[in-house]
Amino acid sequence: MVKLLLGFLLVLAVAGTTLAGGCDGDREDMIRECKKYEMFPAEPKIPPSAACCAVWQKADIPCLRKRVTKEVEKVWCMEKVLYVSNYGKRPFKPGYKCGNTLVS
Repeated sequence: MVKLLLGFLLVLAVAGTTLAGGCDGDREDMIRECKKYEMFPAEPKIPPSAACCAVWQKADIPCLRKRVTKEVEKVWCMEKVLYVSNYGKRPFKPGYKCGNTLVS
């Protein structure tokens, strides 16, 4: 499935890793607003809040994507990240790669 930026951002926060860069605010917003919609288990998939969708709309996804690590992928369900991105009307395009996940 697809892995989104949220996954890596949230795991990094959970792991206590401090990241430098221009999308730290987006990472914090994703964690605050979207975490509960993107964590394991893969089911059930819950429609995200309007606040979570708003974060997706404004987030610097390419920056966040760079922060997806194997550790992040252990915590964040990339299948749910894809679901939330689609629901929030900012889907990943086929061929997009985030961490170890390639969007089909």
